This record gives sequence, structure tokens and C-alpha cells, in this order.
Amino acid sequence: MTMKQLYVAGAGLMGAGIAQTAVSCGYEVTLREVDDQLVNRGVENIKKRLDNLVQKGKLDAARRDAAMARLHPTTSLEAAGRADFVIEAITESFDAKRELFKRLDGICREPTILASNTSSIPITKMAAVTQRPDRFIGMHFFNPVPVMPLVEITKGRETSGPTVATTLELSKALGKTPITSLDYPGFMVNRMLVPFINEAIRALMQGLGSREDIDQGAKLGLHHPMGPLELADFVGLDTHLYICGVLYEGLHDPQFAAPPLLQQLVDAGHLGRKSGRGFYRYGPDGARLPD
Repeated sequence: MTMKQLYVAGAGLMGAGIAQTAVSCGYEVTLREVDDQLVNRGVENIKKRLDNLVQKGKLDAARRDAAMARLHPTTSLEAAGRADFVIEAITESFDAKRELFKRLDGICREPTILASNTSSIPITKMAAVTQRPDRFIGMHFFNPVPVMPLVEITKGRETSGPTVATTLELSKALGKTPITSLDYPGFMVNRMLVPFINEAIRALMQGLGSREDIDQGAKLGLHHPMGPLELADFVGLDTHLYICGVLYEGLHDPQFAAPPLLQQLVDAGHLGRKSGRGFYRYGPDGARLPD
């Protein structure tokens, strides 16, 4: 199946990043949010990032303008009826995704593939709310999407071979390197990442080292571009807490249980960069502030 029209549901950080990547690769993209303010914010963020690339000499202005012309903002779910491939990138909540996919399933054409950008929610569970479980798949991008080269493809219990092949082909056309994972809690990347971040939080709780030392240990000793506490702040402590819950519920392994400090920070509203405070403090532009 030839992919020409993409529909991205969600214009937040991930959805806008996916849309930017797709229009930059020549795809027509309908970007949807629940209201004009949110979708306009997503479009503006895409334009700012493309403008920044032009200013740095990494993108020709004509190519930027052509990419923006391929971006079609909307608040309409019915617009998904024109799409060949739908990528959901809304909040990491099964209830929210279930309701969205139920509606999309009734709108989209019979051949259209539905994909979720979820990093933890079972693909089979979401596919089961639709009438097209064979055309339902996980397509997990990584943040920031225009920069990160990886896409994690997760095959649900009923996902067909052609759906997997089409999604792999689309991932490569978007300039990404796909890996495939079975539909088990955490898939592949979060199965490895969540215990790592949790151990860093527990080390901080136990006074094993300072925040800075823990993060420097990962960056300089393990050659990670970002320390685990910095990464947790970047992802969102509430998001990490939710993923811990999904993995622990599915596997009942204590390494996936949320550390008490994580729960406490989320209870206090310290969610990381997006709230201005997590393990570190941040300014409105996301830059780290001194404590």
C-alpha cells in the first residue's frame, strides 16, 4: 500500500515532531488537535524548528516553505477519512487512546492502518477496541522526533504481516531506523530504560550520590548523552510514573515498581521540565536553572 496521506492525532511535543519529520520527507500530513489553540501551537513549534534549521544553514528556505505547505492543521477527526496511515500521539492513557481509536476506526477507510506512538500500553489491548486489529500496530518514536533516528515497531497479537511491512517501509522513508518488538509490557526500549532510571532514583533516595554525580556517571562512564535523572525530567516524571505502573502491573517485577521519591515528586506537581521543576529546576525555555 502506497502511503501518501498521513494523519497525526495530537500536536504536542511528540505529534508535532512526527508531523515535522513527515512533511520534511515529502508527505502530506493532517495534524489534529482538540482545539484551535493547541493545533496552532503545534504548527508554530514546527515552524520555529524549521526556521532555526534555515538560520543555521541546515535547510534551504524553499524546502522549509514546501514542507510547511504540506502541513494541514485541523480539529476534525473526520479528516482522518482521507488518510492512508494514522499515527496517534496523544497523552499516555489507555482510556484516552481507547476512545480515540474507537472513533477513528469508524471514520477511516477499510485499508487504513492505525498506529499508536505509545511507549508502554499493550498494542493488542488497543487493537481490540477496533474492527481492524490486523491493521493496528505500535510505532513508537523517540523524543525529539526530528533528531532521534529510532522507531520501535510493535506487532500486536493480530497485526498482519503486510501491516508490519508497510510500517517498516514508512519508518525508513521517514529517515528512521526501525527495530521490532513483541507486544509485552514496556516493549523493548522501556523494558531496559525504566529499571535504569528507577535505580538512579533509588540511588538518589539512599544518598549514594548527588543528582549531578549520578547523571555525570551515566554520561561520562556509560557515554549516555543525558543522565537518567535529566532524562526523567525531560520525559516527564508523571509519564515515567505511568509507565512504571503499566510495567509493574504486567510483569510484577519489583525493578519496575515506582520509587517512593518519584511518586512524591509527582504528588507535589514537580513533573520535570514541563512544570519547571523535577529533579532539577527549569526556566520557561526549558533551560536548567541553578538551585
